[in-house]
Amino acid sequence: MWKTSIALMCLAGAAQAADCTGASLRFVESAPRDRFELQIGTQPLRAVTVDLRGSAGRLIFDTEDGGTGVEVFQPLRDEGGTQASDVADGAEVIKVALRETAAGGRAAFSIDVDDRMTSSDLGQIRVTGGEMAGATAIFETADGTQIKAVFDDRNRAQVCS
Repeated sequence: MWKTSIALMCLAGAAQAADCTGASLRFVESAPRDRFELQIGTQPLRAVTVDLRGSAGRLIFDTEDGGTGVEVFQPLRDEGGTQASDVADGAEVIKVALRETAAGGRAAFSIDVDDRMTSSDLGQIRVTGGEMAGATAIFETADGTQIKAVFDDRNRAQVCS
């Protein structure tokens, strides 16, 4: 009986995951620039905010030499479809305006992200999925509605209905 219940819960979870057609943001740890890849989903978007304050790794954006982060630093850079702006070194929240806003579209931007843990999985200069978990992405639709999604331990924040 309990095996059947577990199987049904797994099937229900798989069906729910299949219904995730909303916006998603994926973090890709890379050197020298970390990258955020946006899939716009079914609703047009005008901006995405990344809020690292709830992250397990106490993450920050490292944008200046000698600042809050460790060794390598990188400012915000458009990698397609975004409007890059200045980000203060050590910031925990950034809002990125989008040039490519159509439903189903894609956009990307890069910046350096570091953790502030005394003992982290790969050192403070590299971020693992477990350290990104708990951070949030806030997707702003064309009509100004804000939709929040939390990053999981696979570096992905996705809107599901």
